[in-house]
Amino acid sequence: GDLGYAFSHSQTVSICFDATLSLTHRPPTDRPTLGILVQFVYRLGLGLALGMAITSSREVDNGYFRAHSWVLLGLAVLASAVTASAAGLGSIWTPIAAAVASYASGVCWIYDRPRAGKVALLLIALLNLVGASGAYAVEETSHVGPAAAVVDVFSSGMLLGVTMAAMLLGHWYLNNPGMRLAPLRRLVIVIGVAVAVRSVVVGLGLAAWVDSGAAPATVDLALLAIRWLAGLLGTAGAAVLVWYTLKVPNTQSATGILYVAVITTFLGELSGQLLSATSGFPL
Repeated sequence: GDLGYAFSHSQTVSICFDATLSLTHRPPTDRPTLGILVQFVYRLGLGLALGMAITSSREVDNGYFRAHSWVLLGLAVLASAVTASAAGLGSIWTPIAAAVASYASGVCWIYDRPRAGKVALLLIALLNLVGASGAYAVEETSHVGPAAAVVDVFSSGMLLGVTMAAMLLGHWYLNNPGMRLAPLRRLVIVIGVAVAVRSVVVGLGLAAWVDSGAAPATVDLALLAIRWLAGLLGTAGAAVLVWYTLKVPNTQSATGILYVAVITTFLGELSGQLLSATSGFPL
């Protein structure tokens, strides 16, 4: 009887110990996954804020800036939540400051203070750049120096965020069809430039990865195909289609194409981040 009790008691202790261990020690895959998520959110916030900042407030009504300041607020809150959930993702005060700046931006546009609103948008972009660079710096596998990391983050953010800003602006023409098309055309040009710059950055990263002697797995080749075919070539093709659609002009069709461009940039940049997490190079 005593032997059976001791065996039962030892099993209970073992089960409790294993349960406690599983609760206190997170799986090693949590950190890279959360790192990719917070990087993506920061980069999107960076580019969206800059895309809005370079959009003329004389040609686009305040409602566009006000409504999408709340989108920036939501991204900052999400970044705060992710940063608070795990160690090693940078300072939590950076996304909190971005959230406060996003709220201030919305208030500025409500009270028709475009100059202050633009300053707030630039501050949001800077805070997102700092947050993304800080999260980048703690990646143990990264072979990228600080300057190259900033270039990687900035080029990625511009491609993601400006495409999103253009799509949201195209949608805004449904609310205010009397707006001039020049602001949207400018954003489409910036998308083209962003694709070109991003192609150079990830091309150099790919060359460095190959030069390191790494042997890409099958899944890496699949991600590379998505990264280049959808994320870069697909986005470039969509930008060209939008440009010619605006010559018709047909803002509704252009907005539909921009929706596709947002999807291709998301696919491309997320695939690139997955590759970077394993290789340590900007891909």
